[in-house]
Amino acid sequence: MEELCELRRYIEMGDTAAALALLDEMDEVSKDDKIQKIASFMSVLLVHMIKQAVEHRTTKSWEVSIRHALRQIAAVNRRRKAGRWYVTEEELRTLLEGVYESAIDWASLEAHEGIYSASELAALHERSQLLAEAFEKIQQAHG
Repeated sequence: MEELCELRRYIEMGDTAAALALLDEMDEVSKDDKIQKIASFMSVLLVHMIKQAVEHRTTKSWEVSIRHALRQIAAVNRRRKAGRWYVTEEELRTLLEGVYESAIDWASLEAHEGIYSASELAALHERSQLLAEAFEKIQQAHG
């Protein structure tokens, strides 16, 4: 990686400030990547939870998708060596709320065989309750 070569060069030159700035930048890029992966799994989680809520049923496939998404959210968010999380609980909550619109768009294509628009589908369930349930599931998976 180009960044590692650059970091090595800064260290060899004794430019600690530049090395630390590059490390901060690399950490930020890594965190952004983690956030995007978590958001993707959150979308999957919400799509299936929305379908459950509006269709008042579930399937084995939806259940497996939900469990998989929860495991992946926890796995991506876990810092291996530090034993902490990349994304805080508050950031997770904000991220979950942020992906809701994409999830409702996606769910509108699948729930009730796609007969409802995203806004019509959104009216068939309580958004805040669904988000609270999803967040609780995420917290439990982080346990």
